[in-house]
Amino acid sequence: MAKHLIVVAGNIGVGKTSLTERIGAQLGWRTAFESVADNPYLPDFYANMKSWAFHLQIFFLGHRAKQYLDLANGPQSAILDRSIYEDAYIFCRALHHMGNLNERDFLAYRRLFDLVVSQLPPPDLLIYLKAPVSVLVNRIQKRGREIESGVSAEYLTLLESYYDDWMGAFDICPVLTIHTDDLDFVNRKRHLDIVVHRIQDRLAGKEDIIFK
Repeated sequence: MAKHLIVVAGNIGVGKTSLTERIGAQLGWRTAFESVADNPYLPDFYANMKSWAFHLQIFFLGHRAKQYLDLANGPQSAILDRSIYEDAYIFCRALHHMGNLNERDFLAYRRLFDLVVSQLPPPDLLIYLKAPVSVLVNRIQKRGREIESGVSAEYLTLLESYYDDWMGAFDICPVLTIHTDDLDFVNRKRHLDIVVHRIQDRLAGKEDIIFK
């Protein structure tokens, strides 16, 4: 069986981690997740975003690049929770827009990001998860993570607009778009089976799946 590398992208609370865990378990693939607990910059960043935003983004860039290369060079198929591309096109852009990352640091980061990404092999597929902001807010409140306590609907709406921009121009690999507001792949195995089947078919191009 051919080896594949898939990345899962989407806004906060959309279901990336849950889907990554379940696809990895069902297909026997390696999984990798966002570094939070071992990120040495997060406490400083939340205490003073303007002082530490650049440091945080550099840490994430290095961590994600190493994580991606480890999976790409490994012998086993793998699925990765959040793509390296989102750091630049979504979150770094938001930091810049909100005044937490100045123009000099933003441009320096983007130059480094472009250089790093140019050395990475493209993934075989990007799974893009979408849900209305109201659904995201509800999910974030239900899971009650302290680190997400300050995430507002306005911030999620800003990120969603950046995701729309990014996806509109994305051409690195095929994209599978899944609307997760009516999707329950945690408790409804049929939904998970449909997603897994789509992945195994290795879709070319972009396609929407809407669960009703």
